[in-house]
Amino acid sequence: MTDGDEVRLRPVIESDLEMFRRFLTEPFLIGPDWSGFKDAQQPGRRFAQDGYLGEDDGRLVVDVREQACGFVGYHQGVYSGMARYWEIGIVLLPEWRGKGVGWRAQALLTDYLFSHSPAQRIQAGTHAENVAEQKSLVKAGFQLEGVVRACEFRAGAWRDGYLYSRLRDDPAPAVTPLPAHPAT
Repeated sequence: MTDGDEVRLRPVIESDLEMFRRFLTEPFLIGPDWSGFKDAQQPGRRFAQDGYLGEDDGRLVVDVREQACGFVGYHQGVYSGMARYWEIGIVLLPEWRGKGVGWRAQALLTDYLFSHSPAQRIQAGTHAENVAEQKSLVKAGFQLEGVVRACEFRAGAWRDGYLYSRLRDDPAPAVTPLPAHPAT
C-alpha cells in the first residue's frame, strides 16, 4: 500500500524491533499513553511468534520515504458475540507528529482491514485532551460516537476517552501525497 510512495504501511522486519523497544522503555516517547516501563524483550518474542501478523491482532510499520516513523496496530473485538470489528491505534516517533502522516496511515490501515476482512466496523479511541488525534481520525474518515467515561487509568487517575468509528459504507477520505519533504 502506498500513498504516492510517501506514506506506506509494511510488515514488521527485525530491524524495527529496536523502535518497538524504545516505545516500551523510554518514558513518554509514546506520548500521553506512557504507562510505565514494559518488558523490552517482548517485541522479539512476538516477532518470532508471528511477525506481528496474528489472526486477531497485529502491527504494520508506517514508512515515510523509506524511513520507519512509527507503527499502526489493530486488534479484533466482538459485539454481541457475533459482530466482529477492528480497533486500531497509531504511535509515531515525535519528529513525525503533526506532519499529516498519522491520518494518512490510519486511513490506509482502515482500507487495508476492510479489504482483507469482512468487518463492518473499525473503531479507534483517543484521549479527551488529544485534539490532534481527534482531528486526525476525522480526516481519516472516522466519526465521533461519544465519550467513554472513566475508561483508562493513566497518570494516577481514571480518565475519559472519545470513541470514533468508520463503517464499511462510510466514504473513504482521499489520501493525498505529503507536502515537500519535512525536516527530520
